[in-house]
Amino acid sequence: MQGRGVFAKNDFNQGQIILEIDDSHVVLDPSKLTRKQNEYDCDYLACGKVILMQPPEKYINHSCTPNSYIKTVKGTRRVLAMRSIKKGEEITFDYSINGYNDGFFKCSCKSKNCRKYYQGNFFKLPTELQIKYSPYLDDWFVEEHKKEIAKIYF
Repeated sequence: MQGRGVFAKNDFNQGQIILEIDDSHVVLDPSKLTRKQNEYDCDYLACGKVILMQPPEKYINHSCTPNSYIKTVKGTRRVLAMRSIKKGEEITFDYSINGYNDGFFKCSCKSKNCRKYYQGNFFKLPTELQIKYSPYLDDWFVEEHKKEIAKIYF
């Protein structure tokens, strides 16, 4: 989206930590953010917490066929390998995982499973994709959306 990306310096096995996310840049007043920061540089977390993302995580691009996901482990958010990743491969994740917003843009990921449009709300994804992504949801997201997640399976 921004003409940048994050590429693996090493091989990673499935489940391996790729990087730890710096969540120390808390936005206390989101109304003071520029439109660009609000759209591209912020991450929206549990209980309405807003983080101004830092490099390198802010440069991880969206893909409809991601190779990583974000999960909080022992209080630290980490980017983990969803599958094996080879050195030099671009690190990507599906921005819809853990998403509960109205974000929408034309997707240009060019993956074979490209949905053509990014939809920021996890619960507006096709049900089969919600089920596929369920193991990758962060615990805070599952806790905040228990009722909606239960509807996926019933």
